[in-house]
This record gives sequence, C-alpha cells and structure tokens, in this order.
Amino acid sequence: MKQLTKSTRARDIVRTWHLVDVKDKVLGRVSTEIAQKLMGKYKPSFVRHLDCGDHVVVINARHVAVTGKKEKEKLYSHYSGFPGGLKQKPLWKLRIEKPKEIVRSAVFGMLPKNALRDRLITRLYIYPDEDHPYKNRFL
Repeated sequence: MKQLTKSTRARDIVRTWHLVDVKDKVLGRVSTEIAQKLMGKYKPSFVRHLDCGDHVVVINARHVAVTGKKEKEKLYSHYSGFPGGLKQKPLWKLRIEKPKEIVRSAVFGMLPKNALRDRLITRLYIYPDEDHPYKNRFL
C-alpha cells in the first residue's frame, strides 16, 4: 500500500525570522506566541520529535507589561546548589538589572521539557531596546 502522507525530515525544515515587539504587551500572552514560533507549531510540517522552529528576535524587553501586583510581588529564583545558595529578586529589580531575563525565563518555561528545549532557546534573541543587529533579516 502506498503511503499518502509524507513525514517531515530534518533536511526539509525551512527556518524563517520573526521580529516581536513586546513594548506594553502582557508578558504571558506574548511569551506563548514566541514559544509557538520557536517550536514551529504553526507550520503544517510540524512534528514533535524534530526541531522545526524559527528564529525569533524580541525587542523592547525592558518595556514588557505585567498584570496585577506582579511588578512588586513576583520573585525570580536562582539556586546555586550549595547550602544558603538560594537567590531571589523581585520583577522590578530584575527589570533594571537584567531586562532580557524576564522574557527569556517566561518563554523557557513554556517550551517542552525535553532534550529539544536547550536547542530551541538558542534561536531566541532578546534585546532590551529597539536596537538589534538583525535588521537586514526583516527587509
């Protein structure tokens, strides 16, 4: 019997570039869009076991919006693995020190928890303001 549906192969994957401006957009809502583009879920050739996502450039990460009391109450944690090594910072402080980390951690949490996650996150490029070196990709 002849197989009608062709399975996607790694050599058939075509990657495109997406520019996402997150200025005054809600963090959770825009992070799901970014994660779907990184995984390639919007493509008809999407398969879960292959890395078929695209490159995503995020600008204005410093100006991303959050709802409710998250600006003062949301904590970002990092644990070194040593006793007493738990470090926590509120969102408002992280926005000043590392504005890219806010968007990165939100998108990272929305990617599948498997071996592909580290490979998917390498195609996410985040910039705190509008300046980025990939302007020629979006002409």
